[in-house]
Amino acid sequence: MKPTRHLLLVLCPMVVLGFLYYSSGRLHPWGWGHKSLYDKQGFLLKLDGNLPLELMYKYGNLSEGVCKPGYAAAKMTAIYPKFTKPVPMFLDPNFRRFTKISKFFPPFGMKMQGMDLHFRSISFWMTMRNGEPLGEDTVDHYLSCKKCIIMGNGAILTNKSMGARIDEYNVIARLNEAPVSGYEKDVGSRTTMRITYPEGAIQKTERYEQDSLFVLSAFKALDFKWLRSMIFKERLHSTDGFWKSVAHHVPREPSEMRILNPYFIQEAAFRFIGLPHNKGQMGRGNIPTLGTVAITMALHNCDEVAVAGFGYDMSTPHAPLHYYEKIRMVAIKQSWTHNISREKEFLIKLVKAGVIQDLTHGICGSGC
Repeated sequence: MKPTRHLLLVLCPMVVLGFLYYSSGRLHPWGWGHKSLYDKQGFLLKLDGNLPLELMYKYGNLSEGVCKPGYAAAKMTAIYPKFTKPVPMFLDPNFRRFTKISKFFPPFGMKMQGMDLHFRSISFWMTMRNGEPLGEDTVDHYLSCKKCIIMGNGAILTNKSMGARIDEYNVIARLNEAPVSGYEKDVGSRTTMRITYPEGAIQKTERYEQDSLFVLSAFKALDFKWLRSMIFKERLHSTDGFWKSVAHHVPREPSEMRILNPYFIQEAAFRFIGLPHNKGQMGRGNIPTLGTVAITMALHNCDEVAVAGFGYDMSTPHAPLHYYEKIRMVAIKQSWTHNISREKEFLIKLVKAGVIQDLTHGICGSGC
């Protein structure tokens, strides 16, 4: 009996340890050939657009067209369980409390020498109106449910006559210098915010639309200095360090300017798309396009998210890239910072799962 007892004493711990090993997710207890339900970024592999049962109960009885509170975040969480919703659109003087950005250099964070003092000096003026603090600052924060649309600049918008439909959204975000005047039939006439970086900002002041926020998406430390000169109406003595000409004046009061939370660049690049980390610094092929950054922002801050004007068709290199200029599609291949194919894979996931609605069907065409 003693040999048997000794054998059991040896086997029992091995069985327990084996069970713990299997249940930890390293292996599946039903066989060696088990495949994960999620891809390496953490997204559900099977994306059919169907609502999970709990969301069917929550949203199934709402009338068509009625805004669905929390819908985009709920669907995002269903296909990407690591998603957490509460991330503010803009930075405030207390940005250091966001540890996810205080540990990264631009464009993924705010880790810079003397950044506290520099940022506080400009954010004080940005968060005042008529001498009074703005307080909690979100776009249309009074709305219980926000429908947002992120406007891409793609030529796919041409002759679509979607302007009236676009104008129905509560929040309309436009990117860089994409014009509105003269294109209203296709791109709409309203603008809630214009997200840009210095090299992409509108340079002709008469082209700025009224009643919209000017939102800086900073990709380098120099961008914050540029914003300071715009706020304090200071002359730019040098444009060294910018990769092309920049605006010398922005016709906005400080209270109409904001800084986009750089966490959205960090999250889009490293978590959603899976671009090279490069020790948390800007490098070849690890910067998401501004459009994808804006979509990431909307997933955290909007109840429903739509896009229009997105999608690069690399099979037509001589087709127009944007709806408002003659630059050709081939120009996007010359960008060393973006990885268009990887980014497109991420956007296709969002469309297939119904997390976002693509009004112009440029992200995956008939493939969704």
